[in-house]
Amino acid sequence: MTTALLYDIHGNLPALEAVLRDAGAGRFVLGGDYALFGPWPAETIAALRALPHATWIRGNGERWTAAARQAPDNDVVQGAIQACAGALGEAAVAELAALPEQVVLDGTRYCHASPISDVRSFMPEPTDDEQELLGAAGEPRLVFGHTHLQFARASASGIELLNPGSVGMPFDGDVRAAYALLRDDGTIERRRVAYDHAASAAAVQERFGSSGWTETIARRISTARL
Repeated sequence: MTTALLYDIHGNLPALEAVLRDAGAGRFVLGGDYALFGPWPAETIAALRALPHATWIRGNGERWTAAARQAPDNDVVQGAIQACAGALGEAAVAELAALPEQVVLDGTRYCHASPISDVRSFMPEPTDDEQELLGAAGEPRLVFGHTHLQFARASASGIELLNPGSVGMPFDGDVRAAYALLRDDGTIERRRVAYDHAASAAAVQERFGSSGWTETIARRISTARL
């Protein structure tokens, strides 16, 4: 049964719906950052809860929404947290924050950013702290997100590193939703799916009003740049 690897959805429901239509998967690994920053926080969570055979892990977005003082003290992040927490409600915010930080399935480790952090992650090119980021992970494949950059490569120690990309807010200049499929034979296919990203960008301000944080997020969705 094919497994869809969905990371960094960020409350972008049309992007998620486009990916689900494209994937045709029977199982799902959900890699965190489900609702924060996007125009449809509650609707996105509801759609994810309806998926069969889904394994969830927590991202920094879930942690920040539950504990705003742990998040960066700037208007974009704090404004988005207030809007997201209000849309989800206390019970859902607490439930999402209590998700596990990582999980190992069939010899693959899944985390949000890295095995040692939900905000420090791997890049398309190796960095000096890569071995530190791996921590004690010894599985042959590590799947992570957070940077919103879709790529695959090997670490210096031979671990396969896979970032499926961001469903709802890519940062690589390609506005299409990004995700990956894990086939039954263990192979990975990275995929991109077009959707009406301009409408999603506009919806941030339509739903939460015009402000500094909504203008920033609208720009990120419309340009696929940080």
